[in-house]
Amino acid sequence: MNFLTQTNAPVHTAFLSPQHVAEIVQTRGLAQVFAGMVETLRADFLRWNEFDKTARVASHSANGVIELMPIADAKTYTFKYVNGHPGNTLRGLSTVMAFGVLADVDTGVPLLVSELTLTTALRTAATSVMAAQALARPDSRVMALIGNGSQSEFQALAFHTQMGIEELRLYDIDEAATAKLMRNLAGTSLRLVKCSSAADAARGADIITTVTADKTLATIITPDMVRPGMHINGVGGDCPGKTELHADVLHMGPVFVEYAPQSRVEGDVQQMPGDFPVTELWQVLNGSATGRTSDAQVTVFDSVGFALEDYSALRFMREQAIALGIGEPLPLIPVLADPKNLFSALGAPASALAAHPPVAPMTQVTQGTQAAEHLA
Repeated sequence: MNFLTQTNAPVHTAFLSPQHVAEIVQTRGLAQVFAGMVETLRADFLRWNEFDKTARVASHSANGVIELMPIADAKTYTFKYVNGHPGNTLRGLSTVMAFGVLADVDTGVPLLVSELTLTTALRTAATSVMAAQALARPDSRVMALIGNGSQSEFQALAFHTQMGIEELRLYDIDEAATAKLMRNLAGTSLRLVKCSSAADAARGADIITTVTADKTLATIITPDMVRPGMHINGVGGDCPGKTELHADVLHMGPVFVEYAPQSRVEGDVQQMPGDFPVTELWQVLNGSATGRTSDAQVTVFDSVGFALEDYSALRFMREQAIALGIGEPLPLIPVLADPKNLFSALGAPASALAAHPPVAPMTQVTQGTQAAEHLA
């Protein structure tokens, strides 16, 4: 039996590394992964009221933020650990790093521990597409992509393969980021246009996607850049004190969000009063609220990322891993012949364990630690 499907004792937790996720994408194909993830997301958003929801728990510091994002339904509990540190690239680290857990509600057994850095990029792009399929004009073919960092390729290829986007108008204050994006997309059929400013990129676009990283109250998109019929996909404004859209842009058309209590704190709508009208995306998907009403209407998706999307992504990746036999066991939980005898997991009787000499004096431990740090 595949260890990914075992549920009887002893506990079998599956582990998916970044290499495992890359293998799933390479085997299935990126277009199929995006399509499957959009389908999974939509199915879960249509079950919105079945989930125990909460805004993410964030710990902010001068350099960034570390967050926990939990959610559960009657069968499955998931959480994601994720950071956002824009200065990390100067240290040779990714701005965003994440991992997640999917657990069985009935027993608390952790069924899956997975990387979520790559998977978050995939699910964020898939969520953008799911929203655009409901809100953008179906004939949209040109997208401005402002912010050409780590998320940009995923957004570009998701919109290309799932929405029929043919031309990307690219801008980033860091020209090296745009050059990197153009190299990575060189083998596709996308027309790539390097632009001189955000306003230049927005010119002629049907969809504007913003995926910038700086933790500032920025106004990257201003009303003069927006023309009738545009759909704005605001992805980068995702924590308190971080925005991308001028407040007046939010008055130009209906604003759609994932989970209003979180979006009002973290999204571009944090600029607006508490009674500013927003519509949660699940309501559009199930038909209880209206999305786009005309080809001339401007629509705004103020995306901050919500735990349900990570639930969907983990569920999708686990299903793919089971089907393909990808992944490995993670011995996370002690194996016990008697589940009431945890002490037995130490592997020796108390008398033997207590017979060892005491720990070295603190001064010796400190010296050893300092030596280890020096070697590191």
